[in-house]
Amino acid sequence: MVVVGRIARAHGNRGQVIVDPVTDFPEERFKAGSVLEILRGSGTESLTVEHVRFHRGRPILELAGVETMDAAEALAGIELRVQTGALLPLPPGSFYHHDLIGCAVETQSGERIGEVARVEGEASGSRLVIVRGSAEILIPLAQGICVSVDIAGRKIVVEPPDGLLDLNVTHRQRF
Repeated sequence: MVVVGRIARAHGNRGQVIVDPVTDFPEERFKAGSVLEILRGSGTESLTVEHVRFHRGRPILELAGVETMDAAEALAGIELRVQTGALLPLPPGSFYHHDLIGCAVETQSGERIGEVARVEGEASGSRLVIVRGSAEILIPLAQGICVSVDIAGRKIVVEPPDGLLDLNVTHRQRF
């Protein structure tokens, strides 16, 4: 399953929730009749969108079975997910973030940088978080830097500007 949004908080006293979307297609993903999955406890639950309206780019949802403020507040912070088969096709040169996770990253000269652990940010501000040993390296997901993305081959080739790899290194803490 893929995360398409997070419930930010309850809205009003009739069980509505405000969602922080994590999708380029919020109007399609959160339309009435859409089925969203949540992980709660040790299993998944399905929630059906009964009604949606948008306020400042964020969907406000009425979900079947969520009829009180208390029920809506209990959902705060929960991720909304869909099955990967429910994702819309993307235009060439576009990628779902989950498709990039696990890809090997190397320079055009073949130097291995590491592996994509996650993708942060949205749309034009996205960046790859590459793990190399105990370090994380941030690389902008930009056309001039990521020169080749091969999802099937699980490989991304980058041409970072001088100093980028050294500048964007953080060390992960181990607990």
